[in-house]
Amino acid sequence: MPHSPAAPSKPRRRRWLGRALALRALTVIAPFLLSAALRLLAKTLRIDYVGADELLARLARGDQSIIAFWHNRAVMMPIASPVPKLCIMNSQSRDGEIATRALARWGIRSVRGSATRGGAGGFMQLVNAYRAGYDLAVVPDGPRGPRYVVKPGVIHLARATGAPIYPATCVASRMRRLRNWDRLIIPLPFARLLCMVGEPLQVPRHANDEEIEVLRRSLEDRLNAIGRAAQAQVGGDASRSLPE
Repeated sequence: MPHSPAAPSKPRRRRWLGRALALRALTVIAPFLLSAALRLLAKTLRIDYVGADELLARLARGDQSIIAFWHNRAVMMPIASPVPKLCIMNSQSRDGEIATRALARWGIRSVRGSATRGGAGGFMQLVNAYRAGYDLAVVPDGPRGPRYVVKPGVIHLARATGAPIYPATCVASRMRRLRNWDRLIIPLPFARLLCMVGEPLQVPRHANDEEIEVLRRSLEDRLNAIGRAAQAQVGGDASRSLPE
């Protein structure tokens, strides 16, 4: 007769339970700590906007937009965002849950999904959020890259909603980079934060696959161009720390 697998030993069960409780505590505590740290940091930063007049005018009129920025600017964008009603997609991972809870403390709504997990459901949740009056924030090279390469989802989102895509970036005069896949940028206290908005991209409702690819490359080029322009303007440490 086949033998049933042996039950885990008591020490192994205790270790498993301990790890599970630690991860649960991290998910609860980390968003509070991250949000509090960002608020303290934000009080020390000087924020300047370049090229944002058209986007700010749209916000004042109540006209909705899609704002696209690279994944490694994600820490700076909540600090700099002038959008009062914003929705973003976060992954379904534990990190995505922490980000969702932290952003909620900034008044930013999140939907869950990614290109690899729950993408279709997340896409429709973004469309529904747009219909409910939210502006949309999209990280077109997330959640795992390649860095600085736009995925076509943001173009499809603009086609579905009719909203223009505004490429945006932030650069800090003093910063540190993490050693993860996107080299996440952390601004240092008392830095100058330069936020630049590029020319908007409008996607026709009936754009075909070839046109979508052209628009995808155009958005990628615009994001990289404003990144270089912002880096050149801010000077300081950024000129040495932000190789494109």
